[in-house]
Amino acid sequence: MTLWKRDWTPAQINARMADNMAGMLGIEVTEIGSDALHATMPVDARHAQPFGLLHGGASVVLSETLGSLACMMTLEEGKRAVGIEVNANHMAGVKRGETVTAICRPMHTGARTQVWQTEIRRADGKLACVSRLTCAVVGA
Repeated sequence: MTLWKRDWTPAQINARMADNMAGMLGIEVTEIGSDALHATMPVDARHAQPFGLLHGGASVVLSETLGSLACMMTLEEGKRAVGIEVNANHMAGVKRGETVTAICRPMHTGARTQVWQTEIRRADGKLACVSRLTCAVVGA
């Protein structure tokens, strides 16, 4: 049995994100696994803080984007997800010019709330950030 109730493809998701914050930051969903969403995001001037490293806020945008999408994909038509809390712990810096990879997995998929955790890794595989998003599940 699959976790997903909506039959979206990475191409469909990426097209939907093209003209909003996720698309403008270059976030790209690369894979929909059996229980996880995978994505990449470049680290360039759009994502950097003044010292040339990945801005923590950009990591949070990546996490909230994936968590919200994943939550929506578990819901039946007529329901939607809204983020109500997000937190992030930053463990390692990421330099401009690198690309980070992210994997978002469920921690809790309840009828009223869901919690999704995203691990963001540098190109060398080191964990750069772990973030959790709590979503409320609401009617249409």
